[in-house]
Amino acid sequence: MNATVDCVLDCRCTLGEGLVWDEQAGRLWWTDIPAGRIYALERGSGAVRTFDLPGPVGSFGLCAGSDSLVVATVGGVHLFEPATGRLELIVDPEPEMPTNRLNDGKIGPDGAFWVGSMDNRPLAEKQPVGALYRVTAGGGCERKVAGVIVSNGIGWTGDGRTMYHSDSRGMWIDRWDCDPATGEITNRVRIAEPGPADGRPDGAAVDIEDCYWSAGVSAGCLNRYAPDGELLTKIEVPVPTPTMCCFGDGDMQTLFITSLQVDVPADVLARHPWTGSVLALRLPIAGVPTWRFKL
Repeated sequence: MNATVDCVLDCRCTLGEGLVWDEQAGRLWWTDIPAGRIYALERGSGAVRTFDLPGPVGSFGLCAGSDSLVVATVGGVHLFEPATGRLELIVDPEPEMPTNRLNDGKIGPDGAFWVGSMDNRPLAEKQPVGALYRVTAGGGCERKVAGVIVSNGIGWTGDGRTMYHSDSRGMWIDRWDCDPATGEITNRVRIAEPGPADGRPDGAAVDIEDCYWSAGVSAGCLNRYAPDGELLTKIEVPVPTPTMCCFGDGDMQTLFITSLQVDVPADVLARHPWTGSVLALRLPIAGVPTWRFKL
């Protein structure tokens, strides 16, 4: 694919992540994780709002029938009201794991918030002590996948019957069969094990052909995988560390991209001034629409 990448907002996030497209409002959301800041960009007017939380925000999702967000932040999963700043705890998936933090998460076709955790210690100390959880509005919390170093890249096909999940440090991408009504997952298959030169698998999105778009955070690229793990497309992007992608705009054919500046050498940042900002490219294929959290 030929693709031209443009800068949507020159926001220079330390660790941009958590992209969510709100098709009802025509609004793009994302987070700067360590800053605890959530951004909202109105695509029509270009207006930007920010919302500051009291700690890091790993990910979040939109709520059905409400302006609230379900947010993975310090102390667990909360409901957050952007208009008032009110936080209400739903559940803490890992109260006994002080060296972990919550990371990538998305609303699934079942209306639950699927959120993963990661070992937050320095790289040399990281162990597979993270997990992937399914959280419901009533406080239900089920551990779905264990033994993960950095849970990432959660996504579903349009019919909700296939789920993808990755480990950014274990360097694997798995495919599961999923019941879109109950959230039961079965038949785990490891479809890819991309190394650092290929692009360690970070945040991801799924298109309407059931292919998996993975941000190759170590290789400055986006990788599109077929359901069987075949690498179909690699697109180089003008930042060295893309962290996540999501489809949006009215036709769902714009792919938005975040990136990080953490531990990127100053000379590399000087050569890539859009690092940390939000980028976009137009594609000839649409993405899967956003699901919402059932309150």
